[in-house]
Amino acid sequence: MDLPDVNLWVALVDKRHQHHAMAHAYWSQNGVTPLAFCSSTLQGFLRIITNAKAVENPKTPLEAWALYHAFRALPNITFLSEPLALETHFHALTTAAELPHRLWTDAYLAAFAIATGSRLVSLDADFARFPDLKFLHLTP
Repeated sequence: MDLPDVNLWVALVDKRHQHHAMAHAYWSQNGVTPLAFCSSTLQGFLRIITNAKAVENPKTPLEAWALYHAFRALPNITFLSEPLALETHFHALTTAAELPHRLWTDAYLAAFAIATGSRLVSLDADFARFPDLKFLHLTP
């Protein structure tokens, strides 16, 4: 199962996003791969696509939820609840080495992916720093 980062979900729905073509290529090549949202990616997706400073064509909250529900209606997309081992992995990733404050959410998503046995997919190279993380970095 793949756990797309927020930036990938946003790039998929924002045709003006600089990485839309790359996100669409991932989507096309992995159309039957199981994909998942988690509470963090859901919240981030909704927050960003409703923010006029983050996207050129911001959605209303109702439109944002409709996009999420359209994703969830697809047979290969699910929502994963927090696994029991999440806290243990999150603790390990945030205390093993000095972690910049800006990477705490990344550490959470990495811990989530590790705890669920998922592959994290992102446009952000920072995830490569986390040991034991199955990670696909989408690059142009």
